[in-house]
Amino acid sequence: MIELQDTGELRDPIVIAAFEGWNDAGECASSVVEHLAEVWEAEVVAAIDPEEFYDFQVNRPQVLTVDGQRMIRWPTTRVMLARNTPLGRDVLLVLGIEPSVRWRTFASDLLAYLLSQDVQMLIVLGGLLADVPHTRPIPVSVSSEDEELLAGSEEIERSTYEGPTGIVGILSDEARQQDVPTLSCWAAVPHYAGGPPSPKASLALIGQLEELLDCVIDDTAITESARAWERGVDDLAATDEEVADYVRQLEEAQDTADLPEASGDAIAKEFERYLRRRDDGSPRG
Repeated sequence: MIELQDTGELRDPIVIAAFEGWNDAGECASSVVEHLAEVWEAEVVAAIDPEEFYDFQVNRPQVLTVDGQRMIRWPTTRVMLARNTPLGRDVLLVLGIEPSVRWRTFASDLLAYLLSQDVQMLIVLGGLLADVPHTRPIPVSVSSEDEELLAGSEEIERSTYEGPTGIVGILSDEARQQDVPTLSCWAAVPHYAGGPPSPKASLALIGQLEELLDCVIDDTAITESARAWERGVDDLAATDEEVADYVRQLEEAQDTADLPEASGDAIAKEFERYLRRRDDGSPRG
């Protein structure tokens, strides 16, 4: 790690992390961390030296002009510190690109830095393509291997997934081995509209973070983008009968699968979110 700024002593810090690439369908997860960095006024405090972990022919450096000066921005993973959060604690935001090589060393180096900041919990965000309709709420699954977190919430489940994993899976496993409580939140992005951006999936992840952290996050910009995105997909379906038929099939399947009590739970969650925003005085979109 390259430490760019002394953070000083942090207030009960947690980590929220997302990586572009395989883990990030529709760029929904990385967009959330970018949004949090903006609304919480986060500053970059550390970065991974990219030379050891990235294939620059796959993830090429970018030439930029900043304040009239030409510069190179290297693909890497950055750690940003947000002190202006509604949690009453500091948040380290990790935003990067899935590395090309040496994943174990990458995860070990990143976690070593986070542990040096005395982090209390790691939350990793992801997005996957799925057979879900864009007209319904985007499903978000929450899993953990931590017994206390599993016992503390009915929504958090032990993951039963087996198969290929991405860097978020490697980082989560490294954190588990170091006894860092870890949550994994994944949004299901409609595969027929999976190209970036996917603001409705990002909005669903933000809603899940609000529930997990019992806070209100300013989501005005993403809410407006999500509405425009849904209208755009509606227009696509209106001009393509095959897509329209497929969306109707997905809607019927999801509506049939949702038990009345599940719908009641969804209504209760939305009402709780409304109350949090009313009490906080934040815009409700």
